Amino acid sequence: MSTRIAFLKGHGTENDFVIVPDPENALDLPAAAVAALCDRRAGLGGDGLLHVVRSAAHPEAQGMAAEAEWFMDYRNGDGSVAEMCGNGVRVFARYLQRAGHAAEGDLAIATRGGVKRVHIAKAGSGSGSAEGGVTVGMGRARFPEGDVEVSVGERSWPARNVSMGNPHAVAFVADLAHAGDLYAAPSHAPAGAYPDGVNVEFVVDRGPGHVAMRVHERGSGETRSCGTGACAVAVATARRDGADPAVTGTPATYTVDVPGGTLVITERPDGEIEMTGPAVIVAEGEFDSAWLEGVLA
Repeated sequence: MSTRIAFLKGHGTENDFVIVPDPENALDLPAAAVAALCDRRAGLGGDGLLHVVRSAAHPEAQGMAAEAEWFMDYRNGDGSVAEMCGNGVRVFARYLQRAGHAAEGDLAIATRGGVKRVHIAKAGSGSGSAEGGVTVGMGRARFPEGDVEVSVGERSWPARNVSMGNPHAVAFVADLAHAGDLYAAPSHAPAGAYPDGVNVEFVVDRGPGHVAMRVHERGSGETRSCGTGACAVAVATARRDGADPAVTGTPATYTVDVPGGTLVITERPDGEIEMTGPAVIVAEGEFDSAWLEGVLA
Protein backbone atom coordinates (compact mmCIF):
# COMPACT_ATOMS: atom_id res chain seq x y z
CA MET A 1 0.00 0.00 0.00
CA SER A 2 1.55 3.28 -1.07
CA THR A 3 1.80 6.35 1.12
CA ARG A 4 2.43 10.00 0.39
CA ILE A 5 5.77 11.31 1.65
CA ALA A 6 6.31 15.04 2.11
CA PHE A 7 9.32 16.80 0.63
CA LEU A 8 10.57 20.32 -0.05
CA LYS A 9 13.17 21.79 -2.39
CA GLY A 10 15.59 24.49 -1.32
CA HIS A 11 18.92 25.99 -2.24
CA GLY A 12 21.77 28.04 -0.83
CA THR A 13 23.60 29.97 -3.55
CA GLU A 14 22.07 27.46 -5.99
CA ASN A 15 23.50 24.43 -4.19
CA ASP A 16 20.13 22.64 -4.15
CA PHE A 17 18.64 19.98 -1.95
CA VAL A 18 15.70 17.66 -1.58
CA ILE A 19 14.43 18.08 1.98
CA VAL A 20 12.67 15.11 3.60
CA PRO A 21 11.14 15.82 7.03
CA ASP A 22 11.18 12.66 9.14
CA PRO A 23 11.23 13.71 12.81
CA GLU A 24 11.07 10.18 14.26
CA ASN A 25 13.50 8.62 11.75
CA ALA A 26 10.77 6.33 10.43
CA LEU A 27 11.78 6.35 6.75
CA ASP A 28 14.21 3.89 5.22
CA LEU A 29 16.44 5.91 2.89
CA PRO A 30 19.17 3.64 1.48
CA ALA A 31 21.74 5.11 -0.89
CA ALA A 32 19.80 3.98 -3.97
CA ALA A 33 16.66 5.76 -2.76
CA VAL A 34 18.55 8.99 -2.13
CA ALA A 35 20.19 8.80 -5.56
CA ALA A 36 16.77 8.26 -7.17
CA LEU A 37 15.26 11.24 -5.37
CA CYS A 38 18.21 13.46 -6.35
CA ASP A 39 18.15 12.38 -10.01
CA ARG A 40 17.46 15.50 -12.08
CA ARG A 41 15.69 13.69 -14.90
CA ALA A 42 13.85 10.80 -13.27
CA GLY A 43 13.52 12.11 -9.72
CA LEU A 44 13.06 15.36 -7.81
CA GLY A 45 16.56 16.66 -8.51
CA GLY A 46 19.21 17.94 -6.13
CA ASP A 47 22.89 18.09 -5.30
CA GLY A 48 22.06 16.30 -2.09
CA LEU A 49 19.35 15.33 0.36
CA LEU A 50 18.60 16.82 3.79
CA HIS A 51 16.97 14.17 5.97
CA VAL A 52 15.41 16.11 8.88
CA VAL A 53 15.41 13.99 12.04
CA ARG A 54 15.19 14.74 15.74
CA SER A 55 18.61 14.05 17.22
CA ALA A 56 17.17 11.80 19.91
CA ALA A 57 15.67 9.56 17.21
CA HIS A 58 18.87 8.97 15.24
CA PRO A 59 21.62 6.66 16.54
CA GLU A 60 24.37 8.86 15.12
CA ALA A 61 23.02 11.99 16.82
CA GLN A 62 21.67 10.84 20.17
CA GLY A 63 24.83 12.03 21.91
CA MET A 64 24.19 15.55 20.61
CA ALA A 65 20.49 15.68 21.52
CA ALA A 66 21.10 17.71 24.69
CA GLU A 67 22.70 20.48 22.60
CA ALA A 68 20.69 20.30 19.37
CA GLU A 69 17.12 19.08 18.95
CA TRP A 70 17.50 18.49 15.19
CA PHE A 71 19.99 16.37 13.24
CA MET A 72 20.93 17.03 9.61
CA ASP A 73 21.34 13.53 8.18
CA TYR A 74 23.03 14.75 4.99
CA ARG A 75 23.53 12.61 1.89
CA ASN A 76 25.35 13.41 -1.33
CA GLY A 77 23.49 13.22 -4.61
CA ASP A 78 24.79 9.70 -5.27
CA GLY A 79 23.39 8.54 -1.93
CA SER A 80 26.68 8.43 -0.06
CA VAL A 81 26.84 9.78 3.48
CA ALA A 82 28.71 13.04 4.11
CA GLU A 83 30.01 14.60 7.32
CA MET A 84 28.83 18.14 6.65
CA CYS A 85 27.44 20.53 4.06
CA GLY A 86 27.66 24.24 4.78
CA ASN A 87 25.03 25.36 2.30
CA GLY A 88 22.90 22.45 3.46
CA VAL A 89 23.01 23.65 7.07
CA ARG A 90 21.68 27.05 6.04
CA VAL A 91 18.84 25.51 4.05
CA PHE A 92 18.16 23.07 6.90
CA ALA A 93 17.84 26.05 9.27
CA ARG A 94 15.50 27.81 6.85
CA TYR A 95 13.32 24.69 6.74
CA LEU A 96 13.18 24.56 10.55
CA GLN A 97 12.13 28.22 10.54
CA ARG A 98 9.46 27.61 7.89
CA ALA A 99 8.10 24.59 9.78
CA GLY A 100 7.88 26.52 13.04
CA HIS A 101 10.68 24.60 14.74
CA ALA A 102 12.99 27.64 14.90
CA ALA A 103 12.71 31.42 14.83
CA GLU A 104 14.95 34.34 13.93
CA GLY A 105 18.00 34.28 16.13
CA ASP A 106 20.31 31.54 17.31
CA LEU A 107 19.88 27.78 17.16
CA ALA A 108 22.01 24.63 17.15
CA ILE A 109 21.95 21.89 14.52
CA ALA A 110 23.56 18.48 14.95
CA THR A 111 25.61 17.14 12.02
CA ARG A 112 28.11 14.34 11.55
CA GLY A 113 30.71 17.09 11.75
CA GLY A 114 29.49 18.07 15.22
CA VAL A 115 26.98 20.61 16.53
CA LYS A 116 26.84 23.74 14.35
CA ARG A 117 25.77 27.11 15.72
CA VAL A 118 23.45 28.99 13.39
CA HIS A 119 22.02 32.50 13.36
CA ILE A 120 18.96 33.35 11.28
CA ALA A 121 18.92 37.09 10.58
CA LYS A 122 15.80 39.18 10.45
CA ALA A 123 13.95 39.44 7.15
CA GLY A 124 15.17 42.26 4.95
CA SER A 125 18.74 42.12 6.27
CA GLY A 126 20.22 41.33 2.87
CA SER A 127 22.04 38.18 1.75
CA GLY A 128 20.59 38.16 -1.75
CA SER A 129 17.06 37.08 -0.85
CA ALA A 130 13.95 38.65 0.70
CA GLU A 131 14.54 36.58 3.83
CA GLY A 132 17.40 37.34 6.17
CA GLY A 133 20.72 35.68 5.62
CA VAL A 134 21.82 32.67 7.64
CA THR A 135 25.19 32.56 9.38
CA VAL A 136 26.68 29.20 10.30
CA GLY A 137 29.54 28.57 12.70
CA MET A 138 31.56 26.13 10.62
CA GLY A 139 34.12 25.17 13.24
CA ARG A 140 37.87 25.33 12.77
CA ALA A 141 39.90 24.42 9.73
CA ARG A 142 42.64 21.85 10.00
CA PHE A 143 45.59 21.55 7.68
CA PRO A 144 46.57 17.87 7.36
CA GLU A 145 50.23 17.34 6.65
CA GLY A 146 51.55 16.31 3.27
CA ASP A 147 51.87 17.90 -0.14
CA VAL A 148 48.98 17.36 -2.52
CA GLU A 149 48.64 17.92 -6.25
CA VAL A 150 45.47 17.97 -8.35
CA SER A 151 45.22 17.49 -12.10
CA VAL A 152 42.74 18.09 -14.89
CA GLY A 153 43.81 16.82 -18.28
CA GLU A 154 47.43 17.78 -18.84
CA ARG A 155 47.39 20.58 -16.24
CA SER A 156 48.47 20.05 -12.62
CA TRP A 157 48.60 22.39 -9.64
CA PRO A 158 49.84 22.17 -6.05
CA ALA A 159 46.87 22.18 -3.69
CA ARG A 160 46.36 23.15 -0.06
CA ASN A 161 45.05 20.27 2.01
CA VAL A 162 42.24 21.62 4.22
CA SER A 163 39.77 19.78 6.43
CA MET A 164 36.48 21.39 7.39
CA GLY A 165 35.19 18.16 8.90
CA ASN A 166 35.28 16.92 5.32
CA PRO A 167 38.33 16.91 3.02
CA HIS A 168 39.22 19.67 0.55
CA ALA A 169 42.06 20.27 -1.90
CA VAL A 170 42.34 23.97 -2.80
CA ALA A 171 44.22 24.89 -5.97
CA PHE A 172 44.96 28.44 -7.13
CA VAL A 173 44.71 28.72 -10.91
CA ALA A 174 45.13 31.42 -13.55
CA ASP A 175 41.71 30.83 -15.10
CA LEU A 176 38.67 28.95 -13.77
CA ALA A 177 38.15 27.48 -17.24
CA HIS A 178 41.31 25.42 -16.67
CA ALA A 179 39.28 23.21 -14.32
CA GLY A 180 37.54 21.75 -17.37
CA ASP A 181 33.96 20.53 -17.26
CA LEU A 182 34.37 18.93 -13.79
CA TYR A 183 31.97 16.11 -14.70
CA ALA A 184 34.58 13.65 -13.50
CA ALA A 185 36.58 14.04 -10.32
CA PRO A 186 39.96 15.70 -10.83
CA SER A 187 42.78 13.30 -10.12
CA HIS A 188 45.04 13.85 -7.13
CA ALA A 189 48.42 12.72 -5.92
CA PRO A 190 49.47 10.97 -3.84
CA ALA A 191 46.70 8.51 -4.60
CA GLY A 192 46.20 7.60 -0.93
CA ALA A 193 45.84 11.18 0.30
CA TYR A 194 42.03 10.99 0.34
CA PRO A 195 40.86 7.41 0.86
CA ASP A 196 37.21 8.51 1.05
CA GLY A 197 37.38 10.99 -1.83
CA VAL A 198 37.88 14.75 -1.80
CA ASN A 199 36.18 18.00 -2.71
CA VAL A 200 38.42 19.95 -5.10
CA GLU A 201 38.25 23.75 -5.33
CA PHE A 202 39.80 25.85 -8.11
CA VAL A 203 40.35 29.48 -7.15
CA VAL A 204 41.16 32.78 -8.88
CA ASP A 205 41.65 36.23 -7.37
CA ARG A 206 39.06 38.96 -7.98
CA GLY A 207 40.57 41.66 -5.77
CA PRO A 208 41.71 42.29 -2.19
CA GLY A 209 39.79 39.94 0.10
CA HIS A 210 37.79 38.68 -2.88
CA VAL A 211 38.13 35.39 -4.77
CA ALA A 212 36.03 33.23 -7.08
CA MET A 213 35.90 29.45 -7.16
CA ARG A 214 34.56 26.37 -8.90
CA VAL A 215 34.23 23.07 -7.10
CA HIS A 216 33.92 19.37 -7.78
CA GLU A 217 32.07 17.88 -4.82
CA ARG A 218 32.73 14.21 -4.21
CA GLY A 219 29.63 12.22 -4.97
CA SER A 220 27.92 15.12 -6.78
CA GLY A 221 30.22 16.45 -9.51
CA GLU A 222 30.45 20.19 -10.10
CA THR A 223 27.92 22.09 -8.02
CA ARG A 224 26.85 25.71 -8.10
CA SER A 225 28.20 26.23 -4.60
CA CYS A 226 29.87 24.45 -1.68
CA GLY A 227 29.80 26.02 1.77
CA THR A 228 32.57 24.00 3.37
CA GLY A 229 34.53 24.49 0.14
CA ALA A 230 34.14 28.28 0.37
CA CYS A 231 35.43 28.13 3.96
CA ALA A 232 38.39 25.99 2.90
CA VAL A 233 39.11 28.45 0.09
CA ALA A 234 38.95 31.45 2.44
CA VAL A 235 41.39 30.00 4.97
CA ALA A 236 43.73 28.69 2.26
CA THR A 237 43.71 32.15 0.63
CA ALA A 238 44.36 33.83 3.98
CA ARG A 239 47.39 31.61 4.61
CA ARG A 240 48.64 32.25 1.09
CA ASP A 241 48.26 35.98 1.79
CA GLY A 242 50.19 35.62 5.05
CA ALA A 243 47.12 36.17 7.25
CA ASP A 244 46.53 33.99 10.29
CA PRO A 245 43.99 35.50 12.72
CA ALA A 246 45.36 33.36 15.55
CA VAL A 247 48.66 35.19 15.15
CA THR A 248 47.47 38.70 14.26
CA GLY A 249 44.45 38.80 16.54
CA THR A 250 42.45 40.31 13.66
CA PRO A 251 39.61 38.48 11.90
CA ALA A 252 40.16 37.64 8.24
CA THR A 253 37.14 38.07 5.98
CA TYR A 254 36.88 36.99 2.35
CA THR A 255 34.10 37.37 -0.16
CA VAL A 256 33.88 34.15 -2.14
CA ASP A 257 32.02 34.15 -5.45
CA VAL A 258 30.59 30.79 -6.47
CA PRO A 259 28.67 30.10 -9.69
CA GLY A 260 25.40 30.33 -7.75
CA GLY A 261 26.04 33.56 -5.84
CA THR A 262 28.23 34.98 -3.10
CA LEU A 263 29.25 33.85 0.38
CA VAL A 264 31.07 35.84 3.05
CA ILE A 265 33.55 33.89 5.16
CA THR A 266 35.18 35.18 8.35
CA GLU A 267 37.88 33.39 10.32
CA ARG A 268 38.10 34.70 13.88
CA PRO A 269 41.22 34.86 16.06
CA ASP A 270 39.97 31.85 18.07
CA GLY A 271 39.96 29.84 14.84
CA GLU A 272 36.19 29.66 14.45
CA ILE A 273 34.94 30.20 10.93
CA GLU A 274 31.60 31.83 10.15
CA MET A 275 29.83 31.63 6.81
CA THR A 276 26.98 33.95 5.82
CA GLY A 277 24.74 33.55 2.80
CA PRO A 278 21.19 33.11 1.54
CA ALA A 279 18.92 30.10 2.06
CA VAL A 280 15.71 29.73 0.09
CA ILE A 281 12.85 27.21 0.11
CA VAL A 282 11.42 27.14 -3.41
CA ALA A 283 8.78 24.39 -3.39
CA GLU A 284 7.07 21.69 -1.39
CA GLY A 285 4.96 18.70 -2.25
CA GLU A 286 4.60 14.95 -1.90
CA PHE A 287 5.89 11.89 -3.69
CA ASP A 288 4.36 8.42 -3.76
CA SER A 289 6.25 5.73 -1.87
CA ALA A 290 5.14 3.26 -4.58
CA TRP A 291 7.16 5.22 -7.15
CA LEU A 292 10.28 4.96 -5.02
CA GLU A 293 9.71 1.27 -4.33
CA GLY A 294 9.36 0.73 -8.08
CA VAL A 295 12.63 2.50 -8.76
CA LEU A 296 14.40 0.33 -6.20
CA ALA A 297 12.82 -2.94 -7.30
